[in-house]
Amino acid sequence: MPTYGVEIAVFGAGKVLLIKRRDFQVWALPGGGIDAGESVAQAAVRETREETGLEVELQHLVGVYSRPTWCQGGDHDLLFSARPVGGELIKEGDETLDAGFFAPDALPKPFVYWHRQRIDDVLAGAQGIACRQDTPWPFADEVTLSDLRQQLATGQLTLAKLSQKILGSGADERIVETNDTDL
Repeated sequence: MPTYGVEIAVFGAGKVLLIKRRDFQVWALPGGGIDAGESVAQAAVRETREETGLEVELQHLVGVYSRPTWCQGGDHDLLFSARPVGGELIKEGDETLDAGFFAPDALPKPFVYWHRQRIDDVLAGAQGIACRQDTPWPFADEVTLSDLRQQLATGQLTLAKLSQKILGSGADERIVETNDTDL
């Protein structure tokens, strides 16, 4: 079953806001699932607040990023560009181990490599693109994210091994599937 979510590229003073995820201990853009009864824009604002403590103003929809070969049916994210307007940055929360603003040319590691293109698209001023990122799922087709979390909890899998498999070589193919972009 495909998953759908939002991601938010929050820029302040030329730096991008990133979180270090608690579950897989990798750096990534803030984001997550859309709750019942909320719009994608509301989900983006809520996810940013929950994961970072910051209130944001969404500036525009950058695009839709699809990874159709990822984990049992694909993963599809709507990426918003935003700016901070309030709140206080929290370093650690229920879903995060750390959060901070980073220069786009000095991103922390380990980093979710497919977010690099998303950050580059925001910096290039992209709006309304549909992008396919062929990021292969590095496990057997029947293995889910819940299975991986369970394997971590029981010690059957280490974070180092999981990060190595998920992040792999960092190479994927990006295909812009809309015709109205200069990217």
